[in-house]
Amino acid sequence: MDKVRIEEVQSTTKKQRIATHTHIKGLGLEANGRALPLAAGFVGQADAREAAGLVVDMIRQKKMAGRALLLAGPPGTGKTALALGISQELGSKVPFCPMVGSEVYSSEVKKTEVLMENFRRAIGLRIKENKEVYEGEVTELSPEETESVTGGYGKSISHVIIGLKTVKGTKQLKLDPTIYDALIKEKVAVGDVIYIEANSGAVKRVGRSDAFATEFDLEAEEYVPLPKGEVHKKKEIVQDVTLHDLDAANARPQGGQDILSLMGQMMKPRKTEITDKLRQEINKVVNRYIDEGVAELVPGVLFLDEVNMLDMECFSYMNRALESSLSPIVIFATNRGICNVRGTDMASPHGIPVDLLDRLVIIRTQTYDVADMIKIIALRASVEDLVIDDESLAYLGDIGQRASLRHAVQLLSPASIMAKMNGRDKICKGDIEEVSALYLDAKSSARLLQEQQEKYIS
Repeated sequence: MDKVRIEEVQSTTKKQRIATHTHIKGLGLEANGRALPLAAGFVGQADAREAAGLVVDMIRQKKMAGRALLLAGPPGTGKTALALGISQELGSKVPFCPMVGSEVYSSEVKKTEVLMENFRRAIGLRIKENKEVYEGEVTELSPEETESVTGGYGKSISHVIIGLKTVKGTKQLKLDPTIYDALIKEKVAVGDVIYIEANSGAVKRVGRSDAFATEFDLEAEEYVPLPKGEVHKKKEIVQDVTLHDLDAANARPQGGQDILSLMGQMMKPRKTEITDKLRQEINKVVNRYIDEGVAELVPGVLFLDEVNMLDMECFSYMNRALESSLSPIVIFATNRGICNVRGTDMASPHGIPVDLLDRLVIIRTQTYDVADMIKIIALRASVEDLVIDDESLAYLGDIGQRASLRHAVQLLSPASIMAKMNGRDKICKGDIEEVSALYLDAKSSARLLQEQQEKYIS
């Protein structure tokens, strides 16, 4: 009898992609606002983190709208990490819109239009409305087919039977085929908790019922309890949208006059400009909803990196936009010292005009010492599931001080592959020496260019 073959295969569980700032989980502050030496993925930069913590408190108390913050410091000192830390502290309900200064330069759209679009992406609107809904855990989902009315061999869905269960009981509903399309779009399956709006037929998947929490599931699911009360009820629906979502939805109206019906109209954004007149109309509607207590404004954060890439037109627009009643909190970041404002001969600190600079609260980030660099490299190694000895960490710390922290962190992955090629799981100093000989850092490359200038085309 042939021997049964059993082979090991890689797990099909999705691996999370590890990005540059995956390890940042917050600002790492105590309850009294003091910075912990090593917390939430942050090492050092205590003063900058404490200052950022105060900004988070001001944003939560709605005392920061229309103001701007500048994160200034040399390259590789954690400016982007600070901005992401602020976003993590604020939570997922506060809009956070990151962009880079060079994004405003497009052949299709005006510079100020790109800025306005991102400004409005960073302003949230929390809408509360009492609606008649059918809510519960899906116990049955059966589409009923009929012969196609157009003839031919195809069949069409005539209606769909859905069973919904709550703590109080179960109801079976017969739904229109258009609602079946909405169920497919929301990827609704048996065991999911959903609600269906009685008037519009809009479907919202809330999450997976916590009765299924122990099942083996490849996807990371959000489990929710079985809804209380009857299946058919009045419910306060809270939905978060941004002003840009409303702009985009109203630019191509498809029926439905209330602000919530716009939710179903959001498609992929197109590179077409939304007019100022439309925005003013939306602002009027938004202000009316706020006055009536139906909606609440949630000023989010617009993070604009490489702010020195903007020109005078963009800066003068920024000055005006910050004075608007509907304005987010703007965080600028730059690694420039005194340089010319783009497109002019005017030298200014950080390449920002003095009148705008005067409006900014400036947080300065400091260069890391060797001890902090070693802690950061060790943190990155643990995030990337790499095993590294203390001697190698110390050597990478020296490389970080001599070249740059970014270069030292970038050597981790090739060193781990080199270790595996040499039959080891642990990275040792020899692996790092080998890969650092293969890859040049920016300073070494610049020095080499200077020494061999005649060999290159200038």
